[in-house]
Amino acid sequence: MPTLNFQSQSFPFDSGESVLDTLLRNGVPVSYSCKAGNCGACMLRAVDGEIPASAQAGLKDSWIAKGYFLACCCRPSDHLAVVPLDADARIAATIADITSIAVDVLRLRLRTEPFAFRAGQYVTVSLENGLARSYSIASLPGEEYLEMHIRLLPNGRMSNWLRNEAQPGSPLQLMGPHGDCFYTPGQAHRPLLLIGTGTGLAPLYGILRDALRNGHHGPIHLFHGARQPAGFYLNDGLSALAREHTNFQYTPTISPIDQTVAEHYPKPKETSAFLCGDPTLVQLLRKKLFLAGMDLRDIHADAFLPST
Repeated sequence: MPTLNFQSQSFPFDSGESVLDTLLRNGVPVSYSCKAGNCGACMLRAVDGEIPASAQAGLKDSWIAKGYFLACCCRPSDHLAVVPLDADARIAATIADITSIAVDVLRLRLRTEPFAFRAGQYVTVSLENGLARSYSIASLPGEEYLEMHIRLLPNGRMSNWLRNEAQPGSPLQLMGPHGDCFYTPGQAHRPLLLIGTGTGLAPLYGILRDALRNGHHGPIHLFHGARQPAGFYLNDGLSALAREHTNFQYTPTISPIDQTVAEHYPKPKETSAFLCGDPTLVQLLRKKLFLAGMDLRDIHADAFLPST
Protein backbone atom coordinates (compact mmCIF):
# COMPACT_ATOMS: atom_id res chain seq x y z
CA MET A 1 0.00 0.00 0.00
CA PRO A 2 1.42 3.45 -0.90
CA THR A 3 2.49 5.59 2.04
CA LEU A 4 2.85 9.32 2.61
CA ASN A 5 5.73 10.75 4.58
CA PHE A 6 5.20 14.25 5.98
CA GLN A 7 7.66 15.85 8.40
CA SER A 8 8.93 12.54 9.85
CA GLN A 9 5.43 11.04 10.08
CA SER A 10 4.24 8.20 7.88
CA PHE A 11 0.62 7.60 6.85
CA PRO A 12 -0.86 4.88 4.60
CA PHE A 13 -3.11 6.04 1.77
CA ASP A 14 -6.64 4.69 1.70
CA SER A 15 -7.84 3.63 -1.75
CA GLY A 16 -8.40 6.65 -4.01
CA GLU A 17 -7.32 9.17 -1.38
CA SER A 18 -5.50 12.36 -2.25
CA VAL A 19 -2.52 13.62 -0.27
CA LEU A 20 -4.79 16.25 1.27
CA ASP A 21 -7.41 13.66 2.26
CA THR A 22 -4.76 11.50 3.93
CA LEU A 23 -3.29 14.39 5.92
CA LEU A 24 -6.70 15.63 7.08
CA ARG A 25 -7.84 12.10 8.02
CA ASN A 26 -4.80 11.81 10.25
CA GLY A 27 -5.35 15.18 11.92
CA VAL A 28 -2.44 16.98 10.29
CA PRO A 29 -3.13 20.76 10.22
CA VAL A 30 -2.61 21.83 6.61
CA SER A 31 -4.10 24.70 4.63
CA TYR A 32 -6.85 24.06 2.10
CA SER A 33 -9.95 25.75 0.73
CA CYS A 34 -11.65 24.69 -2.51
CA LYS A 35 -10.45 21.05 -2.74
CA ALA A 36 -10.83 21.41 -6.51
CA GLY A 37 -7.32 22.40 -7.63
CA ASN A 38 -8.19 26.05 -8.17
CA CYS A 39 -7.10 28.05 -5.14
CA GLY A 40 -3.58 26.67 -4.51
CA ALA A 41 -4.07 26.79 -0.73
CA CYS A 42 -3.08 23.14 -0.26
CA MET A 43 0.16 23.29 -2.27
CA LEU A 44 3.07 21.28 -0.85
CA ARG A 45 6.55 20.26 -2.07
CA ALA A 46 7.55 16.69 -2.91
CA VAL A 47 11.06 15.62 -1.89
CA ASP A 48 10.81 11.95 -2.86
CA GLY A 49 8.50 9.98 -5.13
CA GLU A 50 6.68 10.63 -8.40
CA ILE A 51 4.05 13.38 -8.68
CA PRO A 52 1.12 12.75 -11.05
CA ALA A 53 1.02 15.39 -13.80
CA SER A 54 -2.56 16.29 -12.87
CA ALA A 55 -1.34 17.50 -9.47
CA GLN A 56 0.84 20.17 -11.11
CA ALA A 57 -1.56 21.36 -13.80
CA GLY A 58 -1.64 25.15 -14.02
CA LEU A 59 1.37 25.75 -11.76
CA LYS A 60 4.25 27.98 -12.78
CA ASP A 61 7.20 26.24 -14.41
CA SER A 62 9.51 27.38 -11.61
CA TRP A 63 7.20 25.80 -9.03
CA ILE A 64 6.96 22.54 -10.97
CA ALA A 65 10.76 22.40 -11.16
CA LYS A 66 10.93 22.63 -7.37
CA GLY A 67 8.45 19.80 -6.87
CA TYR A 68 5.47 21.90 -5.83
CA PHE A 69 2.07 20.24 -6.32
CA LEU A 70 -1.60 20.56 -5.35
CA ALA A 71 -2.30 18.14 -2.51
CA CYS A 72 -6.03 17.92 -3.27
CA CYS A 73 -5.33 16.66 -6.80
CA CYS A 74 -2.45 14.32 -5.97
CA ARG A 75 -3.28 10.59 -5.82
CA PRO A 76 0.10 8.85 -6.07
CA SER A 77 0.48 5.19 -6.94
CA ASP A 78 3.61 4.74 -4.83
CA HIS A 79 5.45 6.17 -1.83
CA LEU A 80 5.61 9.97 -1.63
CA ALA A 81 7.51 12.21 0.79
CA VAL A 82 6.40 15.84 1.09
CA VAL A 83 7.23 18.96 3.07
CA PRO A 84 5.66 22.43 3.45
CA LEU A 85 6.36 25.10 0.86
CA ASP A 86 9.47 27.19 0.73
CA ALA A 87 9.11 30.90 1.44
CA ASP A 88 9.41 31.78 -2.25
CA ALA A 89 5.91 30.41 -2.93
CA ARG A 90 4.28 32.84 -0.52
CA ILE A 91 3.88 36.62 -0.59
CA ALA A 92 4.01 38.55 2.67
CA ALA A 93 1.17 41.03 3.23
CA THR A 94 -0.34 43.17 5.97
CA ILE A 95 -3.79 44.68 6.23
CA ALA A 96 -3.89 48.39 5.35
CA ASP A 97 -7.62 48.88 6.01
CA ILE A 98 -10.97 47.10 5.98
CA THR A 99 -14.06 49.08 4.98
CA SER A 100 -17.71 48.11 4.77
CA ILE A 101 -18.91 49.09 1.27
CA ALA A 102 -22.28 47.31 1.40
CA VAL A 103 -24.39 45.49 3.97
CA ASP A 104 -22.65 42.22 3.13
CA VAL A 105 -19.42 43.32 1.41
CA LEU A 106 -16.06 44.37 2.85
CA ARG A 107 -13.29 46.11 0.93
CA LEU A 108 -9.95 44.66 2.00
CA ARG A 109 -6.82 46.58 1.07
CA LEU A 110 -3.39 45.04 1.63
CA ARG A 111 0.19 46.20 1.60
CA THR A 112 2.33 43.55 -0.05
CA GLU A 113 5.83 42.94 -1.18
CA PRO A 114 6.10 43.44 -4.96
CA PHE A 115 4.75 40.64 -7.15
CA ALA A 116 3.49 40.38 -10.73
CA PHE A 117 -0.24 40.00 -11.36
CA ARG A 118 -2.93 40.99 -13.84
CA ALA A 119 -6.09 42.82 -12.78
CA GLY A 120 -8.88 40.24 -12.55
CA GLN A 121 -6.72 37.34 -11.36
CA TYR A 122 -7.13 35.94 -7.86
CA VAL A 123 -4.88 35.12 -4.91
CA THR A 124 -5.25 32.78 -1.97
CA VAL A 125 -5.18 34.56 1.39
CA SER A 126 -4.01 32.49 4.36
CA LEU A 127 -3.70 33.12 8.09
CA GLU A 128 -1.09 31.80 10.51
CA ASN A 129 -3.55 29.11 11.67
CA GLY A 130 -3.79 27.68 8.15
CA LEU A 131 -7.21 29.12 7.28
CA ALA A 132 -7.16 30.01 3.57
CA ARG A 133 -9.60 31.52 1.08
CA SER A 134 -9.27 32.78 -2.50
CA TYR A 135 -10.32 36.30 -3.54
CA SER A 136 -10.17 38.18 -6.83
CA ILE A 137 -7.99 41.24 -7.30
CA ALA A 138 -9.93 44.46 -7.96
CA SER A 139 -6.88 46.74 -8.08
CA LEU A 140 -4.44 47.47 -10.89
CA PRO A 141 -0.72 46.70 -11.00
CA GLY A 142 1.16 49.72 -9.71
CA GLU A 143 -1.57 50.94 -7.35
CA GLU A 144 -0.63 51.51 -3.72
CA TYR A 145 -2.79 48.72 -2.31
CA LEU A 146 -3.93 45.27 -3.37
CA GLU A 147 -7.73 45.48 -3.17
CA MET A 148 -10.28 42.68 -2.77
CA HIS A 149 -14.03 42.65 -2.15
CA ILE A 150 -15.11 40.11 0.46
CA ARG A 151 -18.67 38.85 0.75
CA LEU A 152 -19.74 38.43 4.38
CA LEU A 153 -21.11 34.93 4.92
CA PRO A 154 -23.09 33.98 8.07
CA ASN A 155 -20.72 31.11 8.87
CA GLY A 156 -17.73 32.34 6.88
CA ARG A 157 -14.62 31.80 8.98
CA MET A 158 -12.41 34.17 6.97
CA SER A 159 -15.01 36.88 6.37
CA ASN A 160 -16.02 36.89 10.04
CA TRP A 161 -12.37 37.08 11.10
CA LEU A 162 -11.93 40.07 8.83
CA ARG A 163 -15.07 41.74 10.18
CA ASN A 164 -14.60 41.02 13.88
CA GLU A 165 -10.92 40.43 14.64
CA ALA A 166 -8.59 41.69 11.92
CA GLN A 167 -6.85 45.01 12.43
CA PRO A 168 -4.67 47.28 10.29
CA GLY A 169 -1.22 45.76 10.42
CA SER A 170 -2.45 42.18 10.85
CA PRO A 171 -0.14 39.85 8.87
CA LEU A 172 -1.34 37.61 6.06
CA GLN A 173 0.26 35.43 3.44
CA LEU A 174 -0.74 35.27 -0.22
CA MET A 175 -0.28 32.60 -2.86
CA GLY A 176 -0.70 33.22 -6.56
CA PRO A 177 -1.71 34.88 -8.67
CA HIS A 178 -4.04 32.40 -10.38
CA GLY A 179 -6.65 32.61 -13.12
CA ASP A 180 -6.97 33.47 -16.78
CA CYS A 181 -9.68 36.12 -16.47
CA PHE A 182 -7.80 39.32 -17.35
CA TYR A 183 -7.54 41.93 -20.09
CA THR A 184 -4.93 41.42 -22.78
CA PRO A 185 -3.91 44.51 -24.81
CA GLY A 186 -3.69 44.24 -28.56
CA GLN A 187 -7.26 44.45 -29.88
CA ALA A 188 -8.37 47.84 -28.61
CA HIS A 189 -11.31 47.95 -31.03
CA ARG A 190 -12.88 44.66 -29.94
CA PRO A 191 -16.15 44.79 -27.93
CA LEU A 192 -15.82 43.63 -24.32
CA LEU A 193 -18.70 42.04 -22.41
CA LEU A 194 -18.25 41.90 -18.62
CA ILE A 195 -20.83 39.97 -16.59
CA GLY A 196 -20.79 39.31 -12.86
CA THR A 197 -22.97 38.79 -9.82
CA GLY A 198 -22.32 39.81 -6.22
CA THR A 199 -18.62 40.22 -5.49
CA GLY A 200 -17.97 38.74 -8.92
CA LEU A 201 -17.87 42.44 -9.73
CA ALA A 202 -14.42 42.75 -8.11
CA PRO A 203 -12.33 41.19 -10.92
CA LEU A 204 -14.50 42.87 -13.56
CA TYR A 205 -13.84 46.24 -11.93
CA GLY A 206 -10.12 45.58 -12.29
CA ILE A 207 -10.46 44.32 -15.88
CA LEU A 208 -12.55 47.33 -16.86
CA ARG A 209 -10.10 49.87 -15.46
CA ASP A 210 -7.16 47.98 -16.94
CA ALA A 211 -8.77 48.08 -20.39
CA LEU A 212 -9.50 51.80 -20.11
CA ARG A 213 -5.99 52.51 -18.82
CA ASN A 214 -4.59 50.67 -21.85
CA GLY A 215 -6.61 52.86 -24.23
CA HIS A 216 -9.29 50.35 -25.17
CA HIS A 217 -11.66 52.26 -27.49
CA GLY A 218 -14.06 49.48 -28.51
CA PRO A 219 -17.42 49.26 -26.71
CA ILE A 220 -17.36 47.87 -23.17
CA HIS A 221 -20.58 46.77 -21.46
CA LEU A 222 -20.58 45.70 -17.81
CA PHE A 223 -23.61 43.90 -16.34
CA HIS A 224 -23.78 43.51 -12.57
CA GLY A 225 -26.46 41.33 -11.00
CA ALA A 226 -27.69 41.61 -7.41
CA ARG A 227 -30.71 40.48 -5.40
CA GLN A 228 -31.56 44.04 -4.33
CA PRO A 229 -30.42 47.60 -5.14
CA ALA A 230 -28.16 47.70 -2.07
CA GLY A 231 -26.05 45.02 -3.77
CA PHE A 232 -24.82 47.46 -6.42
CA TYR A 233 -21.96 48.45 -4.17
CA LEU A 234 -19.85 50.24 -6.82
CA ASN A 235 -22.79 51.96 -8.48
CA ASP A 236 -21.50 55.51 -8.02
CA GLY A 237 -17.98 54.77 -9.22
CA LEU A 238 -19.10 52.77 -12.24
CA SER A 239 -21.70 55.38 -13.20
CA ALA A 240 -18.96 58.03 -13.04
CA LEU A 241 -16.71 55.93 -15.31
CA ALA A 242 -19.60 55.57 -17.78
CA ARG A 243 -19.99 59.37 -17.89
CA GLU A 244 -16.25 59.81 -18.36
CA HIS A 245 -15.81 57.17 -21.08
CA THR A 246 -18.37 57.20 -23.87
CA ASN A 247 -17.44 53.65 -24.97
CA PHE A 248 -18.35 52.20 -21.55
CA GLN A 249 -21.89 51.23 -20.53
CA TYR A 250 -22.88 49.99 -17.06
CA THR A 251 -26.09 48.02 -16.45
CA PRO A 252 -27.02 46.97 -12.91
CA THR A 253 -29.87 44.47 -12.80
CA ILE A 254 -32.05 42.69 -10.26
CA SER A 255 -33.72 40.65 -13.01
CA PRO A 256 -32.08 37.33 -13.98
CA ILE A 257 -28.81 38.54 -15.41
CA ASP A 258 -28.78 36.08 -18.32
CA GLN A 259 -32.11 37.49 -19.52
CA THR A 260 -30.89 41.07 -19.12
CA VAL A 261 -27.74 40.34 -21.12
CA ALA A 262 -29.76 38.66 -23.89
CA GLU A 263 -32.06 41.69 -24.15
CA HIS A 264 -29.26 44.27 -24.27
CA TYR A 265 -26.63 42.20 -26.10
CA PRO A 266 -28.39 39.79 -28.51
CA LYS A 267 -25.46 39.42 -30.96
CA PRO A 268 -22.22 38.81 -29.05
CA LYS A 269 -20.17 37.65 -32.04
CA GLU A 270 -16.64 39.11 -32.38
CA THR A 271 -16.74 39.96 -28.65
CA SER A 272 -14.51 39.04 -25.71
CA ALA A 273 -16.55 38.06 -22.65
CA PHE A 274 -15.49 37.90 -19.01
CA LEU A 275 -17.75 36.01 -16.58
CA CYS A 276 -17.32 36.02 -12.79
CA GLY A 277 -19.41 34.93 -9.84
CA ASP A 278 -21.70 32.03 -8.98
CA PRO A 279 -20.41 28.86 -10.76
CA THR A 280 -23.86 27.68 -11.87
CA LEU A 281 -24.60 31.05 -13.42
CA VAL A 282 -21.17 31.26 -15.03
CA GLN A 283 -21.76 27.91 -16.73
CA LEU A 284 -25.24 29.00 -17.86
CA LEU A 285 -23.89 32.24 -19.32
CA ARG A 286 -21.03 30.44 -21.04
CA LYS A 287 -23.50 28.08 -22.70
CA LYS A 288 -25.89 30.86 -23.74
CA LEU A 289 -23.12 33.01 -25.20
CA PHE A 290 -21.77 30.04 -27.14
CA LEU A 291 -25.21 29.25 -28.52
CA ALA A 292 -25.58 32.92 -29.48
CA GLY A 293 -22.50 32.62 -31.68
CA MET A 294 -19.47 33.32 -29.48
CA ASP A 295 -16.30 31.30 -29.85
CA LEU A 296 -15.50 29.50 -26.56
CA ARG A 297 -11.94 30.81 -26.82
CA ASP A 298 -13.33 34.32 -26.40
CA ILE A 299 -15.18 33.49 -23.16
CA HIS A 300 -12.99 33.93 -20.07
CA ALA A 301 -14.40 32.79 -16.75
CA ASP A 302 -13.42 32.33 -13.11
CA ALA A 303 -16.30 30.83 -11.15
CA PHE A 304 -16.38 31.51 -7.41
CA LEU A 305 -16.16 28.02 -5.94
CA PRO A 306 -17.51 27.46 -2.42
CA SER A 307 -14.98 26.73 0.31
CA THR A 308 -15.15 23.48 2.22
